[in-house]
Amino acid sequence: MSEANTVLIGKKPTMNYVLACITFFHGGTKEVTIKARGKAISRAIDVAEVVRRKFIPGVKIKAITIGTDQISQDEKTQLSNVSTIEITLKR
Repeated sequence: MSEANTVLIGKKPTMNYVLACITFFHGGTKEVTIKARGKAISRAIDVAEVVRRKFIPGVKIKAITIGTDQISQDEKTQLSNVSTIEITLKR
């Protein structure tokens, strides 16, 4: 799947990301990937559930991938681990 069908979750309200997913699906996309790290993981799950249960009932969860990224805030500090999630929705 291309990176063009990816919604990156951040600090904006949940409905902004729900609208992005719905826009992809109405544009003809068959799969949308929702990606989040750290504290935004819970918001990513909320987005997937709102899209699936409220707006497009025909959407199914194809895959959920979890992992860890190592991030350095600058060159002098140690690497810190940040959890990641990717939820792939399929129509």
